[in-house]
Amino acid sequence: MTRGLLISAPASGTGKTTLMLGLLRALRNAGVTVQPFKSGPDYIDPAFHRAASGRPSVNLDSWAMSQDQLGAQLGAAEGCDLVLAEGSMGLFDGVASPGECGTGASADMAALTGWPVVLVLDVSGQAQSAAAVATGFASLREDVKLAGVVLNKVASPRHEALVRDGMDRAGIPVLGALPRRKTIELPERHLGLVQAEEQPELERILEEAAAFVAEHIDLESIQAAARDTQLTPASFGINPPGQRIALARDAAFSFVYPHLLQGWRNAGAEILPFSPLADEAPDDSADVCWLPGGYPELHAGKIAAAASFRTGLQTFAETRPVHGECGGYMAMGAALVDKEGTRHQMAGLLGLVTSYEKRKMHLGYRHATLQASTPGFETGTRLRGHEFHYSTILDQPDAPLAQVVDANGAMVPETGSRRGNATGTYFHLIARAT
Repeated sequence: MTRGLLISAPASGTGKTTLMLGLLRALRNAGVTVQPFKSGPDYIDPAFHRAASGRPSVNLDSWAMSQDQLGAQLGAAEGCDLVLAEGSMGLFDGVASPGECGTGASADMAALTGWPVVLVLDVSGQAQSAAAVATGFASLREDVKLAGVVLNKVASPRHEALVRDGMDRAGIPVLGALPRRKTIELPERHLGLVQAEEQPELERILEEAAAFVAEHIDLESIQAAARDTQLTPASFGINPPGQRIALARDAAFSFVYPHLLQGWRNAGAEILPFSPLADEAPDDSADVCWLPGGYPELHAGKIAAAASFRTGLQTFAETRPVHGECGGYMAMGAALVDKEGTRHQMAGLLGLVTSYEKRKMHLGYRHATLQASTPGFETGTRLRGHEFHYSTILDQPDAPLAQVVDANGAMVPETGSRRGNATGTYFHLIARAT
């Protein structure tokens, strides 16, 4: 199978994404076909990967996905020269209780696939001591192999020489050293990076990142460090919510995992995108409507003014199912309170009222047992997903949709809700539990 590497770090904010995007574009410019993956529950980074590599990026999740599903996901790399997977958080960071194949840590994917780890180290404020950090990461798990390190935020040639001296003494390869460079940093907001489609200078940033990486990283050594993928390919089907799916898709509704869309298409479903921000209603020929998560709290006024969208969605829900996730769930409710405290009318399919005025982070894996059917799933089905939002429920008068617990089995109050043909959850579906 295709040879691969995992790009990881000791913590978030260390420079993984900058290196990942620079490598994807630099290798693509050099004629190498690279398949990107993202370890963990992330729907923003894959869009950047696709822009940099020219290939759809796919999520890999050891907590939520079975081994067969992970094997099927790896089929995306067929015909490629190299796999690059970007980790999430720190290399060994996951939940305490394992799920389908692990704790969700990027290290799980390195172990399952056999991909060596390229560890990105922020070496600002240290020199030879960085080697102690790298040594710890190299030795913590026997089934996780370190390909080498990339030094980030190097202050000067003297600083680089001192850090390299420590790595040489520890026997750890240095694959490159990146000086500070602010012009290729990507802007962020409360749920992570500003989305790829909202970046007017994305192409410039990608090309600058590619040139930066090509100048300071040993691309030949990176490719030579890759190893054959050990995880066996497998067949795995994803049940679509309908045959013709009206999918909300714009800057306010874009958080949907690429593997779900591809799985729906593989099952023969047709996806019919529409834009609530452009005041578009769901296609009347669809048999189900799906509202993904996103940033409705940043566009609440525009959504409230979208009368054609609202009335079209209400009409659709009279005869066919409508399901929303996180931001889509919020838009299906009665009202949304923005950060200034202004209340905006939403679609009213549910009695849900949410607020972004007083922000509180809700984050983590979710294991749900459905208490009613949703599009594509019967009552009693167990689902695995992930929740990440800062909004809070002010009122939820409808019947709960599911019994929801976190990765440790603790009950979660955000149960989702249902009314007539309308259902919604705060968690984003990743996979059906085995």
